[in-house]
Amino acid sequence: MNLVDIEVKLLVQAVHLRYGHDFRDYAFASLKRRVLQAQQRMGADTISALQDRVLHDASQFAELLQYLTVPVSEMFRDPHYFLALRRHVVPVLRTYPSLKVWVAGCSTGEEPYSLAILLQEEGLLERTILYATDINHASLDKARQGIFALEHMQSFTRNYQRAGGARSFSDYYTAAYGGALFDKKLRDAITFADHSLATDAVFSETQLVSCRNVLIYFNRGLQDRALGLFHESLTRRGFLGLGSKETLDFSAYADRFEAVSRPDRLYRKVGSAA
Repeated sequence: MNLVDIEVKLLVQAVHLRYGHDFRDYAFASLKRRVLQAQQRMGADTISALQDRVLHDASQFAELLQYLTVPVSEMFRDPHYFLALRRHVVPVLRTYPSLKVWVAGCSTGEEPYSLAILLQEEGLLERTILYATDINHASLDKARQGIFALEHMQSFTRNYQRAGGARSFSDYYTAAYGGALFDKKLRDAITFADHSLATDAVFSETQLVSCRNVLIYFNRGLQDRALGLFHESLTRRGFLGLGSKETLDFSAYADRFEAVSRPDRLYRKVGSAA
């Protein structure tokens, strides 16, 4: 093992001991790349020097977290996924008197706001509690505000239209605070909370879990832990949505879900006794 690899491992161990955030089972190649990027941009001569700063200054850890958690997303990302939700999942969700939906790894909020819009258009938002969780407090704070850059609205609108949007996308936001402020009804429908797939337990029973483009940053063991949380959270025959580059194949939970739409990475929990 070379010196840089040792320093990366020591850094994530130190972060776990000092702050309780566990990156030890993240995919190492990706983690190493992001640590090196943080080292360079934060002006540290070595990763060990970065570790020293992070251990003694919580604000430095908050800055490092922005690199480790990759807070990048877009609204209605992979529009075909949302079309599949409308086609395969919504008809089943209509049969429940009340609903709980969990967006795990919600980043800055683009995914939960997209789901809130879809649920509103399908007449389900008023009976839904939508949980959106992440380990990055800065991302969660931004998500709670419901403000996104105006320059992104054109691409978000295209995604929305391709995802089967039933209205004009501009109906959902107004220009304010130098950005696009999304409707208060959408913001109030989402409960944002700190939750780690690496260390925390299930907190609610849900009918739908959407966790997209998160598992690709985990090693196999942590992927299985996260999938175990989703399986435990979901009601009997509940739905799970993953990212376009993610799959249940070869996981410890491959036989506990069945594909609803494999190209869209949409699965359903295999039925069993309650």
